[in-house]
This record gives sequence, structure tokens and C-alpha cells, in this order.
Amino acid sequence: MVPVPVTLASTVASTLLNLWLGGRIAALRKEFRVSVGDGGQEPLLRRMRAQANFIENAPFVLILLGGLELSGANRAGLTAIAVIFIVARILHAIGMDGSEKQRFRMFGMIGSSLVTLALVLWATSSVVLEVLGR
Repeated sequence: MVPVPVTLASTVASTLLNLWLGGRIAALRKEFRVSVGDGGQEPLLRRMRAQANFIENAPFVLILLGGLELSGANRAGLTAIAVIFIVARILHAIGMDGSEKQRFRMFGMIGSSLVTLALVLWATSSVVLEVLGR
């Protein structure tokens, strides 16, 4: 068995984050008495989109982390990137609540995008170096 602690820890953190996002939705569903959909409640829609956006992005980050870790990439660097991703996703979720918190959404989006781009570039360079035999 090949140990992949960064990927496992990142997946645990992502799963817990997804549970938190779902709990925030459940709280508003109870408050607004909405069992399906958003019931025309913008705060509920915002929280649903925050979770959906997380689910749209997290798998790619986790797959890239796993692939790089299995390829022998620097674990300290991967850990730093994974932490930035989780913090960015928390900021994004808080910012999706709107009003004065809106700026956190921007920080979250920028952080998530930069993490994804960094992982893509790292993975691409790893592939190219492997193919070239270096």
C-alpha cells in the first residue's frame, strides 16, 4: 500500500467541509420551512450554490493532489496548497451569505482558482518531465 497522507487528510477536510455546508443549508431549510428547492428564499439559494460550487471544484483538486502525491511530489508543498484550498472554500461559503461578507467570496474564488491552476501546472510539468525521462 502506498501512503498518501496529504490526499487522505485533504479528503477528510473536504468531507467535513461538505457536511458543514450541508448543515448550513439544513438550518435555513428549517428556518424557512422549505423541504425541496429554495422556496424563493435567496439566502437558501446562496447556501445551496456555495455547496454546489464546492462539489464542482473539490473533486478536481483532490484528484490532482492524489496524482501528484502518488507521483512523489513534495508533500510539504502539497500540504500548503491543500490548506489554502480548504481555507479558500470556507471563505467562499461565508462570502456567499452576501452583504458585508461578500468580499470573502472573492478571496475564496481567487484562492480556489489559484490552487487549481497551481496543481494543473505542477501536474503538467510532472507529466512532461516523466515523458522526457528526466
